[in-house]
Amino acid sequence: MHIAKNLESSVLGFLDRIPVVSFYAKTRGWPYVIAWCHRIAGFILVAYMCFHTYTLLSLSSPPLYDATMKIYGFFLFTILEWALAIPVIFHALNGGRLILYEGFEMRNDGSMIRYLLGLSVLYVALLGVLMLMGTQNVSPVFYWLTMLIAGLILAYGVASKFWKTRHSLLWKLQRISGAFLLVMVPAHLLFMHLNPSVGKEANLIIMRMQNWFIKFVDLSLIVVVIYHAGYGLISVVGDYISFRVFRMGLAVLVILGMVIVAWAGIRLTISI
Repeated sequence: MHIAKNLESSVLGFLDRIPVVSFYAKTRGWPYVIAWCHRIAGFILVAYMCFHTYTLLSLSSPPLYDATMKIYGFFLFTILEWALAIPVIFHALNGGRLILYEGFEMRNDGSMIRYLLGLSVLYVALLGVLMLMGTQNVSPVFYWLTMLIAGLILAYGVASKFWKTRHSLLWKLQRISGAFLLVMVPAHLLFMHLNPSVGKEANLIIMRMQNWFIKFVDLSLIVVVIYHAGYGLISVVGDYISFRVFRMGLAVLVILGMVIVAWAGIRLTISI
């Protein structure tokens, strides 16, 4: 408990030294700041999803993919890859906090935010340790079977809570998909560093993706991530764009963009 309080004090102390964050935390409260951070992290993850899909398309030419991975192996890219864990775990855990708030009446914002910050720091630190070690190895099928079961159980629990509410079907699917991704997306990032060579060498990636179960997991992730990202972007557009025609136009662009990324990812996964 003492360690958790020290960790919380350190994180909040660091955030208080950021002028904009400190101002809004004092005038609007931490939940307001957390909500904005959640959306910013979401935008970062959508951008990374598009970039990641584009990079994987070069698997059609293994030598090109391996050459690209050598460039990404430079120290600066390694630091950026580690830093990506921050928006990944923050967005996932804060999404879980929102689900608990909306559906399970866990309304103690102070405690929930402390757990959010503490678990985020622990995850990022763990990933950093794994990246420094670089000698781990796990069975892809066993790992993803475990994570898929955990993700489906969590998604089912959220679905059973929200399904009979008066919210729209799309809203319900957003929460259910968020519960599934709460497990699967951090697990995906973790897997890349539990098996360092799996994400760096084209032949190993292709061999892994040829397994029918891994192919199913990858396709599931693509579909759920695309839906969750698209709905999230359209929600943000709806919240901040008042001009109806402009809002509808942006929503159409989001849908088209998500369809293109989904098509590219699904086509790549099936063709390998």
